[in-house]
Order: sequence, then structure tokens, then C-alpha cells
Amino acid sequence: MAEITMIEAQKRSGRFNIYVDGHYAFPVSESVLVDFRLYKGMEIDKELEEQLTAADDVAKAYNRALDYLSHQLRTEREVADKLVTLEIPEETIEQTLKKLREFTLVDDAHYAASYVRTVMHTGDKGPRVIRQHLRQKGVGEKVIDAALTLYTPEEQVTVGTAVAEKLAKRYQHNSSRNQEQKMRQGLMARGFGGDEIKAMLDAVDLTPDVDEQQALLAKQGEKFLRRYRALSPSERQYKTKQMLYRKGFKLDDISQWLADLGESAE
Repeated sequence: MAEITMIEAQKRSGRFNIYVDGHYAFPVSESVLVDFRLYKGMEIDKELEEQLTAADDVAKAYNRALDYLSHQLRTEREVADKLVTLEIPEETIEQTLKKLREFTLVDDAHYAASYVRTVMHTGDKGPRVIRQHLRQKGVGEKVIDAALTLYTPEEQVTVGTAVAEKLAKRYQHNSSRNQEQKMRQGLMARGFGGDEIKAMLDAVDLTPDVDEQQALLAKQGEKFLRRYRALSPSERQYKTKQMLYRKGFKLDDISQWLADLGESAE
């Protein structure tokens, strides 16, 4: 049987060259050296050499995974995908993930809960968007469900109300109806649900300023009258009325404004 005749430290820290029967055979990491208790004079056969090589492949992949994990939390799928890009074999990846799980260095439940807490405290997203994000990261549905229990309806309303207030300012120069519609759409796009959205909108003062709304109507209306000035008076007024209604102004207010214009609308 062959025998280890020398164990030589490489210049690279934590790596060693193994010599068998006086000839260089293969490299191993320090963890493999310790786990297999390798020493000079130890007998080694082909089967053990293959085990050492496979263990070293896992050790190298493990270190690459640790580098990837050092920047931020990752899901199992993210780590696996990263190792695939490094052209690491599937079997080695699975063994590496197993080792990472043992030391709780990858934990999808912890990742999901941490992400939900972060959104609750610093973000502007609702449950649907959170679920979509976690699905894309490879987190399972049951794990997602468990994490989302942290995001209570009360917490959602608190987060969403802050978003609604920002949206209200963004669309304050729209008609009151359009402002509310755009706020609702913005909250839905961020993943909030219907009941919570109603509570968020109720929490924001959306009482329209009558004078401001009238000024907005007049400004928009004059723009449309100019746009359709080549049409007949009746057609011009019809088109203007139609466009102002689409902008969210009330028909009664539009009709009154046009009537007040008198001959200028003709």
C-alpha cells in the first residue's frame, strides 16, 4: 500500500501538498488535513485518495461560499447559483450546502424573517411584493408564510400610511379623484391589499382645497380648449369636457366652468 512521505505547506495559507511514495500526489486544505488526520507515514489507498480529493473540492467550494456570504445574507438558491457560475459540480455544491446548513450559515427561514423585518422598519413594500421577492430568491412558500406573520395588518397600515402621505404630496396637483386613484395604484403596486389600502387612505387627509381644484380645472381646461381650437365650438367644448373628466374632475364642476367662460368657450 502507498504511504504519505511528506506533507508540505503551500505559500497560500491553509493549503498543503501531499506526497505519496516520494512523489507529489494532490493538494488538500487544512480542514481536510485535520478531519482525516493525515500524517507522514500514513498508509493511503486509491479509495482514500478519492475521498480526500472530494473533501478538498468541498472545502474549496465552502470557502468560496463563505466569501459570497461575507457581504450579506443569502438564500440557499443564491449560494447554489453562485457556485454554479464558478463551475463547481452539482454533487460538490450539495455537499457544500449541507455543511453550510450544519453551521447555520444558510438558513432560508432566518433570511425571510430578516427581510420582512427590514421592510417593516425601513422599506415601503407590502406582503405581495415581499412574497414575490422571496420566491425569486428560492424561498419556499411555507417559509414565506411563516415570515409574513411578522408583518401584521397593523404594521402594514403603519408602513403604507407613510407611503400614502408621500404619494399624496407627489400627486397634490392632480384632481382630487385622480390623486386618490394614483395613490391607490401606487399602494397596490407596492404589494398592499385592499382592506389595508382603505385604512391607509383614510389615515391621510385628502380633503380637497376647493380653490386649488378650481384653479387646476381652469388650467387644464384652457390647455384643452387651445388644443381643440380648430374644431367647432360645440365639438371643442365636448372634447374639453371629455378630457377634463378623464383627468378626474367632476362633470358638474366642468360644466359650470365652461358655462362661466360664456363666449370665450365659443
